[in-house]
Amino acid sequence: MSDVSHGSYRPEIDGLRAVAVLPVVLYHFGMPGLSGGFVGVDIFFVISGFLIGGILWAELNRTGRVRLGAFFLRRVRRLAPAYLAMAAITLACAWFILLPFDFREFGQELVAATVYLANVHYFDSAGYFDQASDQKLLLHTWSLAVEEQFYIVLPLLLIVLARWRAHLPAVLVGLGVLSLSACLWMMTVSPPAAFYLFPFRAWELLAGVCLAITGYQRGLSWQVHPALSWVGIALIAVAVFLFEAGDHFPGFYALVPVLGATLIIANGRDKNIINRALCSRPALFFGLISYSLYLWHWPIVTLLRYYQGEHDLAAWQILLMLAAAVVVSWISWRVVETPFRRGVLPGWQLVAGYVTAAMMLAGGALSFAFSEGLPGRFTPESHPYIAATRDFNQDWSRCTQPVTGVWGGIEICPIGPAGPPKVLIWGDSHARAFKEGIERAAFEANQPGLLIWRPGCPPLIGVLKDELVSSPSEEAACASSVEVVLQGLAATASIQTVLLVGRWSYYAEGTGIGADDRNRIELKPDPAGPLTVRDRQKDLFADALALTVTRLSQLAKQIFVQQQPPEIFDYTARKAAQALAYGQIDPDVLRNGLGTTTREALRVRFAGADAALARVTNVPGVRVIDLWTRMCSQTACSAIFNATPIYFDNNHVTNAGALALRDLYAPVFEGG
Repeated sequence: MSDVSHGSYRPEIDGLRAVAVLPVVLYHFGMPGLSGGFVGVDIFFVISGFLIGGILWAELNRTGRVRLGAFFLRRVRRLAPAYLAMAAITLACAWFILLPFDFREFGQELVAATVYLANVHYFDSAGYFDQASDQKLLLHTWSLAVEEQFYIVLPLLLIVLARWRAHLPAVLVGLGVLSLSACLWMMTVSPPAAFYLFPFRAWELLAGVCLAITGYQRGLSWQVHPALSWVGIALIAVAVFLFEAGDHFPGFYALVPVLGATLIIANGRDKNIINRALCSRPALFFGLISYSLYLWHWPIVTLLRYYQGEHDLAAWQILLMLAAAVVVSWISWRVVETPFRRGVLPGWQLVAGYVTAAMMLAGGALSFAFSEGLPGRFTPESHPYIAATRDFNQDWSRCTQPVTGVWGGIEICPIGPAGPPKVLIWGDSHARAFKEGIERAAFEANQPGLLIWRPGCPPLIGVLKDELVSSPSEEAACASSVEVVLQGLAATASIQTVLLVGRWSYYAEGTGIGADDRNRIELKPDPAGPLTVRDRQKDLFADALALTVTRLSQLAKQIFVQQQPPEIFDYTARKAAQALAYGQIDPDVLRNGLGTTTREALRVRFAGADAALARVTNVPGVRVIDLWTRMCSQTACSAIFNATPIYFDNNHVTNAGALALRDLYAPVFEGG
């Protein structure tokens, strides 16, 4: 690694790479105390911007041009061989471990990562029923994609503006400010976009670029004052040890590690204890293997976690994985990275080999999608449960989101035959889960309807919600959607029946349970509404449900409230499918153990929700749809219905489950 201004090696930057990669790795391995370890990626962005920006700027000033071919060849030598090795071996391991649906998804990840569009793929695929992040084997490649996109945009920008070279630094500073401003704005609109997409991360890379150009133009010696190094490492420490993952990042919080890395690089030549530590042998070792370590650590930990299911990793497993990641990364650096960087192959052979290998990987990955993830890799007993892991996709092509009008601002989905809607189905993600059954019932009754759903948004009047997994913009959208539903219902005379569908126990208790016990939601009275603060959330929920059905009864003739499906506490279709596919459990044990919850346990969990439902049955014109009589025995409720698994996770039914219960909706559409 070279000083971009003077051509000399700067070991402290290799040491800073260690400061970037180790928190990321330890955070991903679940090491306690490093709640903000993910900020190492932001440090990497600054380093990459500084090095690449300095190299390109020096070449532009020295020769008046940028040689794109030579630049991209250096990038291929540096990045491609180690990535291809990691991707190929991860693919081989995934063949034996990933369930078909996840294997198919992995194929899409592999294609996106290989063409350096992983960040776009993960942003595009983010959603309520999206895979958990720790099941995406190539999720970490999103940051590599951001850097590759930067490697394309920056040299092209320098070439286009080369004749105005004197003004280029100001242009780059302006673009950095614009990118940061866009990032801050996007955080209020779509935090996933601000996190994944290049335009909203470019400012972090441009911080390094502008620092490098400043050093080149002013001939900096990179020795300012020891205080810069101390402040820089302190800022990074604050981010690593005090920050937490969530929808508040990147935003303003990302300024902390970015500024910290910038200060350390700016004072990298100063003789102080921070720089001496960065130049120590351990720091240099991890700095040299940092790229390979970043590449390899994530597939190692995700594959093991995937194989183990939802069991927490033991301390010895974490330590063993850490050791394995370091060893594999050192081998990758020594055997793959170093020889290719030193030119073991001529340029044209390297590029040809890379293109060939990339096409083979992408072609193989695409074949997984067309073959449904190759389910034949696993035993027949696991196939019904494997099918349940992907039995939640529906056709939403009829949905629209009007900009204006009585339904303006929310997505509305016609169901059943065409015509003015007679029935409104309003709910949260449970309304989506039951969509296939509700729509089939609408067609069978020849009654058109309208489905409106929003994940995590209770179909309740008079309360606001604060959910752990939701951003402020999503909370605001939930609140405004309630007003739009009431407005639309009042203005649509054809709707005479309303069906409410929700995860009532979640809203009553404020937490998930079992497999999703980390979920949290708090209900608060809407200051503009009639409800008041209650000591217990279940009482506020009951007040809100009563207010909701009373208000809806004034706008429609008939109100139905669907009883929530029983929660099968520790069950998920993926967990069940994995246990069967790996031979870890007997099918009968699965059905009678993991796949069931006792009535007594459910009675305790649903006490608040059941009390609220009992209360609204006293409102004229309100009926409750009883699911439990069909889904439960006298002693227990099961995720398996007529020998078919009908739950996707521990509280959402699959399409098969929704269709099996569709006759329960006949009363909803009888006089719609």
